[in-house]
Amino acid sequence: MKVGLIVGSLRKDSWNRKVAEVAKGLFPENVEAEFVDISQVPLYNQDLDGENPIEAFKKVREDLKAYDAYLFFTPEYNRSYGPAIKNLIDVGSRDPEGNLWAKKPAGVFSASMGGYGAMAGNHALRQAFIYVDLIAMQQPEVYLAKVQDLFDENGKMVERTESFLKKAVDAFVDHAKMVLGR
Repeated sequence: MKVGLIVGSLRKDSWNRKVAEVAKGLFPENVEAEFVDISQVPLYNQDLDGENPIEAFKKVREDLKAYDAYLFFTPEYNRSYGPAIKNLIDVGSRDPEGNLWAKKPAGVFSASMGGYGAMAGNHALRQAFIYVDLIAMQQPEVYLAKVQDLFDENGKMVERTESFLKKAVDAFVDHAKMVLGR
């Protein structure tokens, strides 16, 4: 199984990127988890698509086609999820061959420096999954509050949180296998 890891914050030192890097290392050996680079995808504009889509749209769509499942890591922006993810969902849903997201397993892990762990962003993203037919993992819910306190002075995630994240990654793998019939 191949899992695409999608980080909704484009910031170099993003907390969600740090969480995603830890999660990447927690997948079982028989699951390939890779980051999907969404940093160069321009805002969706139908004028840039159609019969001759721009190269950035073609590239990210081809990248997305390589994965069986997707795990999203989102911050919370004004009680919603990261705009880079919204843009990616739009680009992926308008592939000339059809909606690339349809019937694929997905999960959402969210993190914020605040006390709610980007819960509103997490839920808003799950709501977007409904329309594009991504099949969301329901449990466990992953909201990492005060994420800046979940890493030690050396940048390593604290053991208690890493243990929780490992259980969540394992649950996501089980969810993906169930959806994919494996």
